[in-house]
Amino acid sequence: MSEKRRVLLGVIGVLLVLSILAGGFLTGALITDYHNLGTLSRVLSLVDEYYLEKPSSSDMVNGAIKGIVDSLGDPYSVYMPPKMYKELREQVQGSFGGIGILVGQNKEHITVVKPIKDTPAFREGLKAGDIIFKINGKDTKGMDMDTAVNLMRGKVGTEVFLTIYRKSDNKMHDFELTREIIKVPTVEGKVLPDSQIAYITIIQFTSNTDEELEKTLRELGVSFQDPEKSPVRGIILDLRGNPGGELESAVAVANFFVPQGPIVFIEFRSEHEEIHQADDKFIKLPLVVLVDGNSASASEIVAGAIKDTKAGTLVGVKTFGKGVVQSLYELQNNAGLKLTTGKYLTPSRHDINKKGIEPNIKVELPEDGEKDTQLEKAVDVLKEMMK
Repeated sequence: MSEKRRVLLGVIGVLLVLSILAGGFLTGALITDYHNLGTLSRVLSLVDEYYLEKPSSSDMVNGAIKGIVDSLGDPYSVYMPPKMYKELREQVQGSFGGIGILVGQNKEHITVVKPIKDTPAFREGLKAGDIIFKINGKDTKGMDMDTAVNLMRGKVGTEVFLTIYRKSDNKMHDFELTREIIKVPTVEGKVLPDSQIAYITIIQFTSNTDEELEKTLRELGVSFQDPEKSPVRGIILDLRGNPGGELESAVAVANFFVPQGPIVFIEFRSEHEEIHQADDKFIKLPLVVLVDGNSASASEIVAGAIKDTKAGTLVGVKTFGKGVVQSLYELQNNAGLKLTTGKYLTPSRHDINKKGIEPNIKVELPEDGEKDTQLEKAVDVLKEMMK
């Protein structure tokens, strides 16, 4: 069989696989569109026969798949080559190789949401709010987060070069960081000084987050059976800078804080609806939740459930507004497809996609970042609730 023939059959096979994954959409839109399929075949033939250098069949197939996904115009639907897919699965499981930062995205560039404690990024002094202009010399303008994260990960012991802009001093800074195995603790907690307030931060939602949260709550003295006997009299849950993660993890975390009833509704294209419910075993203590513009996706599921059920008070600024759900599909070549398959609604059926969740009490952080006015307000609000 000729190389050209193999390439064409490979691409057609990919289209057939993706048509199954996408519930038949591609079958109607592409496979039966013989004119466009013929054009695709013609392009492959011309490239294979006349391109200056001999093309790679696997590169062309990967390019065709990426083009199909990119044509959706959805920033959350991404085709991931094997290396990127493997790294995403490692991140969801809570351990991966890299430099130790959580990233977000502004209008043009990738931003540092938070450096993780005891990682190369933390030790070298990267800060929340730093804008990443270059990764290993590559401009990040218009770059999607998956590509940026993939560039920053690699073999342990190798270097990553970042050029960042820092608003606080209005300067560009260069960093050389050595990759390490990053084990992400997703929950941190402490009792605030001179108070009976448990302050808990959830960094992201992975498969272990609910177990980490339960362990942290018990270590801080929160009684699940009889909150009245607990040395902790109130909880501040900090979801600021939390980019999200697993849906199941968000539901499990919300179950600690909201009363019996819906936590989130998931709507699909088929008009099928999933309802994730809370049991009646939530912690009956006053609760304040901190949110900001980088609280997204799974963290918005938790925040939305707490706000709608009036289980707690939200303090901060409006959340990011990512109200869609992605599913991961493993493909035959060990690559992966992250595809938007549903949208979620809060318990009161609010669609927050591209809208975000407004806090009950709006508090901005000062630009100099010297005082955490949002946390200070959360403490004041919680003390009033504890009375």
